[in-house]
Amino acid sequence: MGRDRGGAPVSASTAQWLEGARLRTLPAAVSPVLAGSGVAIFHRAFAPLLAVLCLIVALALQVGVNFANDYSDGIRGTDADRVGPLRLVGSGTVAPATVKAAAFGCFGAAAIAGLAITALTGQWWLIGVGIAAILAAWYYTGGKRPYGYAGLGEVFVLIFFGLVATAGTALVQTGFGSGAAWSHALLASLAIGLLACAILMANNLRDIAGDAAVGKKTLAVRLGDRRSRAGYLVLIVAAAAACIALAATSTWWALLALLFVPVAAPAVRTVLAGATGRPLIGVLKLTGLAELACAVGMLVGLALG
Repeated sequence: MGRDRGGAPVSASTAQWLEGARLRTLPAAVSPVLAGSGVAIFHRAFAPLLAVLCLIVALALQVGVNFANDYSDGIRGTDADRVGPLRLVGSGTVAPATVKAAAFGCFGAAAIAGLAITALTGQWWLIGVGIAAILAAWYYTGGKRPYGYAGLGEVFVLIFFGLVATAGTALVQTGFGSGAAWSHALLASLAIGLLACAILMANNLRDIAGDAAVGKKTLAVRLGDRRSRAGYLVLIVAAAAACIALAATSTWWALLALLFVPVAAPAVRTVLAGATGRPLIGVLKLTGLAELACAVGMLVGLALG
């Protein structure tokens, strides 16, 4: 809602907090849990309570990292001139300390759900994985040397929103002893993780000029406009290849995951056509929906198999 006469941020509305939470990014949190649960169903090991707890962890981490990025980019001035959703700190709508507290509140919720998973499965080493996930969420743009400013964002997205979230969901339900479950979980993770990387690539493609101006050297800034657009296409194609590999080693019903391709096709055309600015916001939305379509198709296909 802006600032009072003294220049201090005043309370934001619920709608502004929801916009700051960037709910459109939530498919990137839901999708790994759907895909991982599909693997669990295929191996006749689906555990609803564990799946719900995994979903809580994923959603809390996603919203937490959104608030953390809002805070860290806001205090650095990175969000001073940016196309896209409202930035709570960058716009002066909410005090930085309040947004930081919201981020850590979300991380706390993720930690509680993660501890419940650990207690139920008896896999206490998962605590280390959870700590690593929270640290990765914070240091994407936080700290003195954020890895998101060094072009490593896609690497960590592939690891944590692909391998950890998807394979983790599958393996806490199936157990950790089945080689086939590991193989299927990893292939599902690759498909979902690569699409999550495509979301980040599209986001950073939109912000190349602004990020370069403030020294935020994302992978898109390092690659440049033309190669970033090619990279987006490579990520989409590689995700499709992972879906095919999963189907070949599990059930051909898993090819339903390729339902994401027609969803992503308009986004690919927009990116390859050289669109800039606001049209790339539509690309973000379509890529998120494509990831969700891939996960739903994978879940249904593996359940049918």
